Amino acid sequence: MKPKRKRAATRTTYHHGGLRDALMNAALDAVARDGTQAVSLRELARELGVSHSAPGHHFPDRTSLFTALAAEGFARLHTALAEGVAAAANTPVARLNAAGRAYVLFAAENPAYFEVMFHPKLLRQDDPALEISRDNASRVLQEAIAALQGGNKRGKLQSAPVRGMSLDIPVLHAWSVAHGLASLWLNGNITTEMAPAGIEALTRRMFKSE
Repeated sequence: MKPKRKRAATRTTYHHGGLRDALMNAALDAVARDGTQAVSLRELARELGVSHSAPGHHFPDRTSLFTALAAEGFARLHTALAEGVAAAANTPVARLNAAGRAYVLFAAENPAYFEVMFHPKLLRQDDPALEISRDNASRVLQEAIAALQGGNKRGKLQSAPVRGMSLDIPVLHAWSVAHGLASLWLNGNITTEMAPAGIEALTRRMFKSE
């Protein structure tokens, strides 16, 4: 009787950045399931069917992986904020509330990104891509507040990006309201009894234009 031939382990080949994207997506899934502490480059390699050294070609360590995720997350947040403001009525109050609503809904729809983005100890703070995407996102909120305050004629702040300056109180207040609501929702502190219609309806009540 011939011995059964062992089936060779399946290896997936990734080309042209495919592995980088696959690692980021797999990391997001791991964060969503078990939190940031569950992310291991070796485990991600095993899950994707590549050698344990393969992730190192794109991410030499967990910090670089999380930093790339945060940069992508802030870029997506910037898009969500900009689109929300653009769709709002052309008044300062409406635009600021649209930014707050877009912020919370982004968090609700992208909890894994959101967890990584605001976990500074996981990130390389001086990474150029992260700095750019984070500043772009924060600038939408800054400009909405500047317009509400009268700002300059273009409704833009003359100061540096949020990370490079001392936050003024209006910016911090607006950010705290949006971020606080997002965190309460993601952590399950707002129950279905408190918000039976869900987060979208709740944001409409919280961020009224008038």
